[in-house]
Amino acid sequence: MSEKKTAFDLAHWQTRLDELRAAHHVPGATLAVLVEGEIHELASGVLNRRTGVEATTDSVFQSGSIAKIYTSTLIMRLADAGELDLDAPVKEILPEFETADEEATRTITTRQLLSHTGGLTCDFTYDAGRGDDCLARYVEAARGVALDCRPGAAVSYSSLGYNVLGRIIEVLTGQTWDAALKDRLFAPLGLERSMTLPEEALAFRTAMSHLGEPGQDPDPAPAWDLMPRSAGPYGRVLVSAGDVARLAKMHLDGGTAPDGTRLLSAAAVDEMQRRVADVPDKWSVSADGWGLGWTLYDWNGVMGYGHDGAAIGQYGYLRIVPSAGVAVVLLTNGGGARELYAGLFRELLADLADVTMPDAFEPPAQAPEVDFSKYVGTYERAGVVITVSERDGRPHLVYEFVDGMKDFSPPLDVELYAVTETAFAGTGAGPSFSEGYMPVVFDTLADGTQYCYIGMRVAPKVS
Repeated sequence: MSEKKTAFDLAHWQTRLDELRAAHHVPGATLAVLVEGEIHELASGVLNRRTGVEATTDSVFQSGSIAKIYTSTLIMRLADAGELDLDAPVKEILPEFETADEEATRTITTRQLLSHTGGLTCDFTYDAGRGDDCLARYVEAARGVALDCRPGAAVSYSSLGYNVLGRIIEVLTGQTWDAALKDRLFAPLGLERSMTLPEEALAFRTAMSHLGEPGQDPDPAPAWDLMPRSAGPYGRVLVSAGDVARLAKMHLDGGTAPDGTRLLSAAAVDEMQRRVADVPDKWSVSADGWGLGWTLYDWNGVMGYGHDGAAIGQYGYLRIVPSAGVAVVLLTNGGGARELYAGLFRELLADLADVTMPDAFEPPAQAPEVDFSKYVGTYERAGVVITVSERDGRPHLVYEFVDGMKDFSPPLDVELYAVTETAFAGTGAGPSFSEGYMPVVFDTLADGTQYCYIGMRVAPKVS
């Protein structure tokens, strides 16, 4: 093993951030690295290609689903204080909570929602307005939405579940989710560049989203913020990279703030990192398993945790290696963000934490022989229909958004190449999934239900 550097080489990593950002057509990026107890912050590029405003270390980005870590940390604070039983049915706290399955409605717990094992779907979008009642209205609107699978059967990534958690926070604290976040996390951690509402971001240098074709410089999006206020608990915390690193440091420090204030018990911190379930897709967000909020990683025996985030043109990545006391945060505003993340984090985590990240997901040189006919059919979950077929003798699928999601994106037309007996590499999705190929996994639940697994979501076979 090579001798590890004892100091963070700021000039070297600034150069690598600049080089990789430009190579992958990312307009702007900020990077925060926690090593040896100190947070180093770097910035590169521009916040908006139209205005040319430079990215700086204090710039604010949309963090996407990294927001789920803020929500799960708040939930664990309430459990720590004895105000919430993680294993009690959600229905006991939210009488209005209801799914399409009567038994599931009675039994789904907060713990299951934290680990994405409650069976609730992800792609239920509903604009509940800008009022303080937006989460209450969202949960009411979600009554009767079909489950992806029965509770406890599998990890099926659920933004809907995290909005239910956000509403639990409101009911137990008597505050809006936004206010609870500020009072119970932002303030005690001194997070001065963390917020939840777009008008609050106007006080800071703020990144514009960019959209475009892979391999080209993207253009500014039609609007800065394309998500409703009700997306907050699952997808909208506005942050600087350094502030995300400060939240990570609290978890690495066993639940204490820099001034010694205890925000979480050491037991709660450990529990969040404990594996609840494995995942069949190891590539879309590099997950080996899921804890209570955290995505869990196993880099050849070096354990880590973190989360990814996407907010329609902005992408964030957080990785924490507790054995090395290292946390790395990357926030971007479009382009080949996933490729920038992969290239930069492979180098950073190898240098700072002896981590060897896996190679990019792609078809092997020698493809396995697979009887694909057993996977042919139609798979559905709320908002999505996946049609799997053999076209000209080759495996193929069409991924289509429907119902409330129908205008989200045009259908994806995907050719599939076998990686294993159950895992396939799909073309045409761009670098949003893995670094080029979209992972598609076919599997069977314990009750015999066949399903297609894309983007960490279970879609059961219906015909």
